Amino acid sequence: MLGLELIDWIVIVIYLLGITFIGLWAVRKVRSSASYFIGDRKFGKIMMAFFMFGSGTHSDQAVSVSAKTYSTGASGIWYQWLWLFVTPFFWLIAPFFRRMRAVTTGDFFEVRYGRSVSGLYAAMGILPLMVALGVMLKGSGAMVEAVSDHAISSNLAIIAMTVIFLVYGIAGGLSAAIATNFVQGLLTIVLSFLILPFALSKVGGMSGLRESISDPHMLSLVSPGEITLFYIIIIAFNALVGWVTMPETMANCAAGKTEMAGRAGVTVGIFGKRICTIAWMLTGMCAIVMYTQLDDPDLAYGKMARDLLPGIAPGLIGLFIACMLASVMSTCDSLMVVASALFTENLYKKFFVVGKDDKHYTLVGRIASALVVLSGIFVAFNLESVVDGLEFYWMVSALMGIAFWVGLFWRRATVAAAWAATLTSLGVFLFTSTKPLGISWDFNTHFANKLPAFMLWEDKLYLPWQMILYLSAGFVVMIAVSLFTKRVPSENLDRFYACLRTPIGPDEPESEPFTLPAGMQPGPRNALIQHPDFEIPRPTLIGIGGFLVAWAGVGLLIGTVFWIIKGSSVG
Repeated sequence: MLGLELIDWIVIVIYLLGITFIGLWAVRKVRSSASYFIGDRKFGKIMMAFFMFGSGTHSDQAVSVSAKTYSTGASGIWYQWLWLFVTPFFWLIAPFFRRMRAVTTGDFFEVRYGRSVSGLYAAMGILPLMVALGVMLKGSGAMVEAVSDHAISSNLAIIAMTVIFLVYGIAGGLSAAIATNFVQGLLTIVLSFLILPFALSKVGGMSGLRESISDPHMLSLVSPGEITLFYIIIIAFNALVGWVTMPETMANCAAGKTEMAGRAGVTVGIFGKRICTIAWMLTGMCAIVMYTQLDDPDLAYGKMARDLLPGIAPGLIGLFIACMLASVMSTCDSLMVVASALFTENLYKKFFVVGKDDKHYTLVGRIASALVVLSGIFVAFNLESVVDGLEFYWMVSALMGIAFWVGLFWRRATVAAAWAATLTSLGVFLFTSTKPLGISWDFNTHFANKLPAFMLWEDKLYLPWQMILYLSAGFVVMIAVSLFTKRVPSENLDRFYACLRTPIGPDEPESEPFTLPAGMQPGPRNALIQHPDFEIPRPTLIGIGGFLVAWAGVGLLIGTVFWIIKGSSVG
């Protein structure tokens, strides 16, 4: 039966029926385009944590981390832990998103810079979402193909997964995504740890694993190879720049009832993902011992499931596939809704069809959801590897982060500068890439031999140096052009910063983006730097306390992984 036993199919079908029922049940909550795109902001800390964990954790990440670990050793964990050093900043930045009273991050750019920059962001934001969908579907398809011993092709698996989450995602929007993410988050945890104990047993535990790997660099979190300390620092900085403009960030931070629900949900949910990443890395380490030569490292995770689970108990392969489906569908439905919100709210509603009733825009959002997913399928079928797609996603996501961060804290940032910085960083990114966006161009063929050796890895421009080039160019242009171009009108900036200073009130009604409810007074200006052009707020005790606790969590995770790899065999 396509490489699976009957009991496995029964488990898969039960999951699919159950999750579809939950998603369609959430349809009743869709009463407007706002509820479709942002879920009416009625969710508490627990649901927001599972939403963040479910939407941010998916099976292609297990594929990419285990594949990179298989190739480079324990340092492959940084292919997802690149966000680890950014996590404490989520605690600080999440309240800003809730205070925007916005539906999409495009609303931020419209109020801060104007409609033209909002349109630029919407166009730029939809692209990485389509790539992200493609990466997730390709990674999950590869896993299904490996688990079924090639009886189910990856392309067939991609189409089947897409049809299922489209059904409830298009109908229920973000409410359906959050409702299903609670169950799918639990199953994602099962997916992350299901193989590991059996894989460790197969290789003789951590002591056997360490003895079987002769290269000591494969057991190092920071190796002298590709993933060095320099690599980790630059990738983390790029992640911080890009996270704020990832279109899904607005929903992750702003769909909760309160600011605390958003900030706690984001931080706790992401730390849950960091823990799962440890399991993916250790599974990849076991694959190094179990398989001396894999033609495609992307298949390592699924192949281990295929080889280990059937001998443990009947139905475990079915449970594994159900968990894998849960992990990818929980993210795909969220990204689908976010992308349709960008198109509908910041392009269609503002530039093409203005003044229609709310039902019209909800319908357009549903149609846009389907089109975005179809584009994601196209990307999935054309990606060379999951790792390549992931790197592309990291870089494209950061391009408009420059205008976001500078505009968030500096009143002098201008519309012309936002355009110039974005297009400059995009140009540098395209120029330094190999066949970016399908363009027939290879930077390394023309220029790699002219660069100093420290900027190269395997005779190609080293990924961190590519990031340094486009980020540096973007920030320099942003500041320089701002100093010599027309300021944004003061009344626009006053409205913008007044909202960011004003906490969300209890049971505050939904309003237009960056609009305080009638009768609410703006919060007082309490800037860290006493200069009229800088809007850096003084941190609060809650902000500082949570920030420090999060850093303690970062240290604990790193120490734990170091102990597992280096010290668990002691004694």
